[in-house]
Amino acid sequence: MSQQNRRAVVTGASSGIGAATVRRLRAHGWPVVAVARREDRLRALAEETGATYFVADLTVQADVDALAVHLAETGGVSTLVNNAGGAVGLDTVEHGSIQDWQWMFEINVVAVKRVITALLPLLRASVAGVPTGEGVADILTVSSIAGHIAYEKGGGYNAAKFAVAAMIDVLRLELSGEPIRVLEIAPGMVHTDEFSLVRFKGDQAAADAVYAGVPNPLTAEDVAETIVTMVELAPHISLDLVVIKPVAQSAAYKVHRGPLEVKQ
Repeated sequence: MSQQNRRAVVTGASSGIGAATVRRLRAHGWPVVAVARREDRLRALAEETGATYFVADLTVQADVDALAVHLAETGGVSTLVNNAGGAVGLDTVEHGSIQDWQWMFEINVVAVKRVITALLPLLRASVAGVPTGEGVADILTVSSIAGHIAYEKGGGYNAAKFAVAAMIDVLRLELSGEPIRVLEIAPGMVHTDEFSLVRFKGDQAAADAVYAGVPNPLTAEDVAETIVTMVELAPHISLDLVVIKPVAQSAAYKVHRGPLEVKQ
């Protein structure tokens, strides 16, 4: 299957990594369907890039079903970028809000499962009958370093991202023998306009403090470039898990603030 016959769907496309991924894929010539809840942002992104869009709340089954029907009627899909997700709150396990935890599980885990279930028939159809080694479909999920390394006051987000990472590992096993790559990219510190602002429930000062003094945290464009590299590799190559962090971040809980300097 040649690249010109491929088509990508990117969820969580109204901002941050999702929007940057749409832009990067379009720059590489891919047909792209951008999916998110905020129609005004999707419309602007479509006008800018030439992508098409579909408005959907992925926590609503009817919206996900409608997305699958729309894709089937308009050309199918060969590459799914599961990017929708988020964190809210930075509390201890003891004091964390049940509502915050429920939201994080719904958007980071259950919504990803909904989309995979709905779109797998279309992904399979995109490579049905294609000779071995000549084509591949992709399910790429944007998880987080928080799904692989625990840190204090990250309990709800850690739990949700560990869950989605486990789900992706299971899916890879279950799809063994099919020409479908199951990929995961786990970003560390990425400075976007909304992630930390949502996590701190609109507290701009707290959101800004996350990145204060950190030399060159990742940008959404850095992650998007890596995503596109992963799905454009030769069909027989699968980057199952890519952990991407700024050099200043040694672990989820260890970030250097200040200039990077050689130790004497």
